[in-house]
Amino acid sequence: MNAQQPHVMRPGWTTRRIANPLMGGLHRLGFGVAGSRQLTVRGRKSGEPRRAPVNLLVVDGRHYLVAPRGHVQWTHNLRAAGEGQLGLGRRVSPFTADEVADERKPELLRAYLGRWGKQVGAFFRGVTADSTDEELRAVAADHPVFELSFSAGTRP
Repeated sequence: MNAQQPHVMRPGWTTRRIANPLMGGLHRLGFGVAGSRQLTVRGRKSGEPRRAPVNLLVVDGRHYLVAPRGHVQWTHNLRAAGEGQLGLGRRVSPFTADEVADERKPELLRAYLGRWGKQVGAFFRGVTADSTDEELRAVAADHPVFELSFSAGTRP
């Protein structure tokens, strides 16, 4: 993370007012788009539930959330709470989250960009799934990644 200013690409009006509510509605009905889920996490200041659509990344059987827009509100809330829920329809999967160190991120960012690069590539400043590990490490601090652990018997 840049010591002066963390990387944040705030969503525009269309995303906030149209795309995210539309995705939330689809998630409540049980429809995920390309692995998307509804993240619910306790607000770090208000204590109230906060929701955001996220893409659930699975690598080698492990589950991750990647923040393509950088250090946004859900990342601060998840970091503070250490736990949340992923929802799709009636299925709600509680989890605990551990933030991934920057050194581990190149493989995960490559997998994320390989799956959703067309959707989120603009947020990665020219880095793609084909970028070198060195290029991916250069942007790693700008994109929080959380590894999720689910309770026994639950699945995302």
